[in-house]
Amino acid sequence: MTTYAALLRGINVGGHRKVPMAELREVMAGLGWSDVRTYLQSGNAVFTTDDADPRARLERAVAGHFGFEVSCLVRTAGELRAVAAACPYPAAELDPAKLLVVFLEEAPPEGHFDSVDAAAFAPDTFHHAGSAVYCYFPDGMGRSRLPAALESLRPKVTATSRNWRTVQRLIELAG
Repeated sequence: MTTYAALLRGINVGGHRKVPMAELREVMAGLGWSDVRTYLQSGNAVFTTDDADPRARLERAVAGHFGFEVSCLVRTAGELRAVAAACPYPAAELDPAKLLVVFLEEAPPEGHFDSVDAAAFAPDTFHHAGSAVYCYFPDGMGRSRLPAALESLRPKVTATSRNWRTVQRLIELAG
């Protein structure tokens, strides 16, 4: 049995694509998964299963139950810990609401982020490592243009973001 974290992309935003967490837990438990827990309303779940491909099963189950497709990024507990360990920023010294991890479905092609002129977004910064992008917004991300610049890159990469507090909480839940 492996413990995973599922990060559902683009749900419960502005009253659209509603996925109540209690229903999500029921859907996941209905797949035979155990220790299903959710965190916040933004689509974070931790669960244990021996399924070989929980991402595909979860996406099918969510679409079947809620009536719309949702991309789900799934990481093992070990992969989550590795993402945290690879953070290039001094996370313990920073406001966790200003440090963001963009989880990518897969590592993008070499040079994918080269066209983003980091200096144009200062003081905001980012660092790409494998299937994660770490962003730091010292003044908050509310007005930053960096997320839109990263999102606009082609080829399109399926991604979802979580602040550092959420990443840490998911690691705690996953054990």
